[in-house]
Amino acid sequence: MTDLSDTLVQTISSWVADPQSDVEYSEEVEGRWAVRMRQTVRSATTVWWTVGDRSIIAEAYVLPAPPANQAEVYRLCLLRNHRLWRCHFALDREGAVVLTGRLAASEVNAESLDLLLGEIYEAIELSFRPLAMMAFSDPRKERPRKA
Repeated sequence: MTDLSDTLVQTISSWVADPQSDVEYSEEVEGRWAVRMRQTVRSATTVWWTVGDRSIIAEAYVLPAPPANQAEVYRLCLLRNHRLWRCHFALDREGAVVLTGRLAASEVNAESLDLLLGEIYEAIELSFRPLAMMAFSDPRKERPRKA
């Protein structure tokens, strides 16, 4: 294993072992680490960690390609990106909304991995419901007007 892999594995092990952590499970799958954490706005989120030669990448699935209100969904993602520091909203190859972050090898330590995981957790907590409501609402239905 490389130093980056060692640091990631040790940090993931500490998350799983910590009873105060929302991380409930982890496993290595085809060279990547899957870390499952409990969430309030949905049952859980899996963050996929990939170790490269010069960085570690984290990616979490947020929701499928929006069938409705795509422009509004993408606009909200861009607005939320403005507030994020370690990760950002992006689209995967199928058009699904994901959160992704990257740490340079020189930045990788237990604290930076923890901060990145925490930011992914928080971004999903704050964004999942509004994004899902926009993406899956019927655009033909008129929204109630404020008096």
